Amino acid sequence: MRGLTGAGPEVARGTTQAVITVGAVLAALALFVAACGTGGTGTRDEGPAHASAVAGAVASPSPSPSGGFRRVDAVALVRKDPAVSPTVKRELNQCSNDNDVVDVTYGYLTGGSVNDVLVNVSSCSDLVGIGTYVYRNVQGAYKNVFKAEESPVYAEIDGTDLTVTKQVYETDDPVSNPSRETVITYRWKAGRFAERYRHETDYSKTGGDAAATVDN
Repeated sequence: MRGLTGAGPEVARGTTQAVITVGAVLAALALFVAACGTGGTGTRDEGPAHASAVAGAVASPSPSPSGGFRRVDAVALVRKDPAVSPTVKRELNQCSNDNDVVDVTYGYLTGGSVNDVLVNVSSCSDLVGIGTYVYRNVQGAYKNVFKAEESPVYAEIDGTDLTVTKQVYETDDPVSNPSRETVITYRWKAGRFAERYRHETDYSKTGGDAAATVDN
């Protein structure tokens, strides 16, 4: 009886298997594209990434559902900002390429529908952080809502929090080994950035000594 069936069923089975294979390939491709679309807590635009930022980078979804992304000219923003000290602006003027010392990160820190802009400025000679600023979009214009210029200083976006790292050097400390480090976490509250946590690390003591305080 098998000889009477001919080649028909075998051809049908081969066709069905080919369709299933093509479908599986298309599904895998869709999953790959979706995985590539996920982002982190902030979008870095230009400038050198800080060493601690690269080492501790962890991918997570964007904290804002609005998606109102807007790119800015961060160098021009700093140059025109009256809140930025003359020292920082003078350092920018001395650099042959401003973008080499300006690090820009976009994120949602203040609850607005348009992204906030975090700008870190480093010195030309040794790339030490000399200023960090947060700009908030207010009716189409960016307004300075945070600044820290106690060098060395560097800030990062952690979800909806702003994390600022400050280092303290004694007279004989090399650039790679500060005596103390302070990490302060801020969150936007009632129209301003309010301190939430402060973590102090004293490297001058044997084995290091860290103390953390919480500000509710």
